[in-house]
Amino acid sequence: MSIRKKLLLSYIAMVVVPIIVFALTAVILVTLFLNDALGIKPLSRIIGDFENVKEFREAMDRKTEWTSGLAFFARHEPDRLEDAAFLEKTEKELDPLDIRLIIVAGDKVRYISPAIEDSSAAALPRLGEFDSSGAGGYHSDTFKLDGIDYTVLKYAFTLGDGSPGVLYILEEDRLADLARLFFVIVLLFVILIVGLTNGLLTYLVSRGILRPLDALKHAAEQIKEGNLDNELKVIRKDEIGQLSATFEEMRKRLRASIHTQLQAEENRKELLSNISHDLKTPITAISACAEGMRDGIADTPQKQAKYIEMIHSKAAHLDRLIDELFLYSKLDLRRLPFHFEQTDINAYLHAFADELHMHPQYSGIRIMYDHTQGKPVMAVVDREKLGRVIANITDNSLKHMDKKEKEIRIELFENKQLQEITVSIKDNGRGIEAAGLPHIFDRFYRTDLSRNNDTGGSGLGLAIVKQIVEEHGGRVWAESVPGESTTILFTLTTPKGYKGEHDEKDLDHRG
Repeated sequence: MSIRKKLLLSYIAMVVVPIIVFALTAVILVTLFLNDALGIKPLSRIIGDFENVKEFREAMDRKTEWTSGLAFFARHEPDRLEDAAFLEKTEKELDPLDIRLIIVAGDKVRYISPAIEDSSAAALPRLGEFDSSGAGGYHSDTFKLDGIDYTVLKYAFTLGDGSPGVLYILEEDRLADLARLFFVIVLLFVILIVGLTNGLLTYLVSRGILRPLDALKHAAEQIKEGNLDNELKVIRKDEIGQLSATFEEMRKRLRASIHTQLQAEENRKELLSNISHDLKTPITAISACAEGMRDGIADTPQKQAKYIEMIHSKAAHLDRLIDELFLYSKLDLRRLPFHFEQTDINAYLHAFADELHMHPQYSGIRIMYDHTQGKPVMAVVDREKLGRVIANITDNSLKHMDKKEKEIRIELFENKQLQEITVSIKDNGRGIEAAGLPHIFDRFYRTDLSRNNDTGGSGLGLAIVKQIVEEHGGRVWAESVPGESTTILFTLTTPKGYKGEHDEKDLDHRG
């Protein structure tokens, strides 16, 4: 569930839950008061009868009965209000109900309840302010006597001798106290429920937000301290979970980036070291030959010719090394443009094999190409870069041949299911040990650890092969049997499998 929905539901709950609780509380309290009167007894069945409430309710009913009866006597039998025995008996019934009587006939007080007799002098002048009431019941005419709130009912009557009189019924106002108590209880209860509801919902919602934020903060502090291995576990699916997943992905990429930078720095140091070594060797040889000629060591035409030939050889080697470094650098920085076109690889390899036959460097070496001539096999390639790939592979094979009868076999295989073709170039040289086989495409790697330029090249030839093949969207790998042969294989993409944009389309080059 999203945080937005959680907050919305929590806000709704903060409003709805207190309202429901308040309504239930009001229903419960009202039910307590109306329990027997309406015949509704939901609570008595669960927690028993509330005797105090029942007694209170019965007392209220008796008050109503007595006040109604006294009002009846005032209207229809006023002479009873002068009967001392009747008033004494009535007082015994009214005293437990906290009802007081004051009867005034003419200008004299004929009767006053003993409970308020001492305060009657202060009460009588104020009672005259109340209007007469023609019906029984409760109304708002109240006043305070000796610190007690009384509700006053006033009934006028006429005695048998024709003299007027007034009956005052004073009831202690317990309902006001009860209402205040009821209001305070309900208010406190509602405040408690609102506080608990809001507090609980706030705690649950905030915990669901703050805990993952604390985890994010800790993870960020770990990154700040340089620790990129502290994994942030993502178990949520809301907005914070998405943020955590993004943060974790950022951490992984940052760690990979830093690792790549460190590796690039190590490679740069290794590259500088290898370049320095490979450049220094021919320069040292050239310098030594020049010094020998300058000092007169080459004192015969034969020696001078030998020294000059050595200088030329080392200069040519130095030139090739610089060219390969320049080419590799542009490939590595992806600054070498490729011009892809559809090419018949079968015809292309036939033509390349024929060129190798005529090349003086490959004289005495048997060059074989096995594929049906005339059957087109189309691939998307940069013809010039592909020639560099094959030349580097065959040159590398030439340097490691140790058999009397030397041969290089070129083969072409089609894989229509994968929409690619495979070119295989195999020699019968001394092979490569299993430990060195995975590294032969690394830059500056040589199976000859002495880095002898006579038996090995610059160490960049196969690294350039890998770069060019991968730019074609292919793969390159090696297979070798030590002492017998080495095979370099690489793949090229057919026009149907090609996913890039090439400069020239629908061209059919056959040689």
